[in-house]
Parts: sequence; C-alpha cells; structure tokens
Amino acid sequence: MIRELVAEAVAAGARRWRACEVIGLTVRTLERWGDIDDDGRHGPNTVPANKLSDTERKKLLAIATSPEFRDHSPSQIVPRLADRGEYVASESTFYRVLRDEDMQHHRERSRPPTSRPHEHVADGPWQLASWDITYLRSLVRGQFYYLYLVEDVWSRMILGWEVHETECNELAAALVERIRRENPGVDLRGWVLHSDNGGPMKGATMLATLQRLGVVPSFSRPSVSDDNPYVESLFRTLKYCPEYPSSGFASVDQARLWVARFVTWYNDSHQHSGIGFVTPAARHAGDDVAILAARRETYARARDRHPERWARHTRPWKRPATVTLNPENHAEAERPAS
Repeated sequence: MIRELVAEAVAAGARRWRACEVIGLTVRTLERWGDIDDDGRHGPNTVPANKLSDTERKKLLAIATSPEFRDHSPSQIVPRLADRGEYVASESTFYRVLRDEDMQHHRERSRPPTSRPHEHVADGPWQLASWDITYLRSLVRGQFYYLYLVEDVWSRMILGWEVHETECNELAAALVERIRRENPGVDLRGWVLHSDNGGPMKGATMLATLQRLGVVPSFSRPSVSDDNPYVESLFRTLKYCPEYPSSGFASVDQARLWVARFVTWYNDSHQHSGIGFVTPAARHAGDDVAILAARRETYARARDRHPERWARHTRPWKRPATVTLNPENHAEAERPAS
C-alpha cells in the first residue's frame, strides 16, 4: 500500500524522496523492501536471551501470590528475597509479569485513586454552582470563624453566604434552604452544586436537603483543590483585597459585617475578568449583553474618528457563552480569573 502511494505521487510529478518524507519513510527503506508484498516488519525473529522460562515465570507468580508476599509490592518482595540470598527477577519484571496476568490491582484497605469529577457545563445562571467553607482568622490565636459561601459558576455571582463560629453540615443545609427562600421564582431541581469532600459537604442533613430540593450534588477528588477552582479563586480575591483585616476579626459580628460589604462590592461593583469585565450581578441578570454591546459601539465610533490608531480590529468585548467546571480536555480548560 505504501509503495503504491509513493508510486502515485511520483507519477503525478513529485520527487520520490519528498513523497517518502511526507509519509515518514526514508528512500533507503523503500528500496530495501524491493518487490516484497509488505514492508517486512514483523518484529524480532528471535526470543530475547534474558526472557524468563515458563518454570521461572511460574515460580515468580507463586512467590507473588504466596501468603508471605501477597500483601507486598514487588518493590518490597525483591529486597526481602535478596536478604535471603535469593534472586528470581527484577522489580520491573515482577511488575510486567503481574500486569500480563491481570494481577496488578489496588488491594490495600485504603481507597483506590479516584477518577476526575464529571464535566459540568453551564450556559446560563442557576445551572451550576460551587460552594465551600473557608477560615476567617480571629484576634485569638488558634480561633477561627467559618465563612460558608455559594457562588454561581456561570455568572460568578455570590448567591448566598453566612459566617458562623462552628463548621457543620446542618448550617450548610440551612444556607441552601435560605437561598431557595430568597429566590422563590427559581426551581432548584437539576441545579448542580459542586463542593469538595469535607464533612459539612457530605453530611446526612446536607445530602438529605439537596435530595429533597432536587439539587444534584457534585464532589471533588479528595485533597484536590483544583477540582473546585471557582470558589477557591473567589476566596483568594476576598482574602487578598486591601481592606481585608490581616490581623483577624474581633468578633463574629464584625466578620459578618465585613463579609456583607465585600459581597456587595463583589456582586455589584467588581468587574470580573473571567466574564468580560462586567459585574457578576449584571451577568446574572442578563444586563451584560447591553453593556458589552455599548462598549463595542464606543470602540467603533473611536475607530471611525481615528482609524490610524487601529492596525486591525478593535477589542471585541465578547460575552463568554459557556463556562465549564472540570473540563475533560485540560488544554481547553478555562482559567477561573478573579
């Protein structure tokens, strides 16, 4: 087949070396094939000299599955055998044979590695939200207040928050109930609420509340903060803003007052870079469409007045149509900016 393709290219006027280069083949290889019907590449014709014999392979498997070694990995088996003055095979050979026999599986009592969370895509508000709890320092060393916060991933708007002196799933469930009461026209059935694997996130009261409301819970992998990036990015914005009291809060009431002011600024004044430099409240309400259109018109008028200042096009002021949480293709992952 390859020789036929090269012959067709040559007949069409191409140079043979160029045709071979496109295919990823050298001219010498093509000449060496000669008139053989195929390329002649069938792998090695001889058995490797260091290959284990059937007897040695059976001995390796017997050792790996014996009561003495069945709970040990090859990296533990090989040195133990060496301490007894015995060599059967290298660690890599142990691993390779076990893999060939489909015997290399997670056997510890610990949980096996978890797979990535399911991808969630939102193209409007009230489809996908992210929530978490973060610590707020107090003036007393070792004492903290806890900020519960729910953010709409598509609009980046803070939908609800509370500050408490304790961390528990009953308070998290109460926050979800309050969000439902304060938005009576919104149907939460099918709403995806993503969080990490903390106790308040997976507590019985919290999960029962989500099930009763028709909310779909979604969880990150254990100890992987990148699976919940949007609310983590928001917490960074909160704690690194200039007004944040780095020394701590004097009381839980002071913490609540400060967070209330921050939420008002974030939702109504902060022009978020991840949503086209509009405020989360404007995007949540759909007002960002007119805002971005007005910006495009402003730039168009400016270009008409001074066309020499633009070599190409003006800034498009695009509206991000969709937002993806935990995209399957990392190369296309959106970076959650704040």
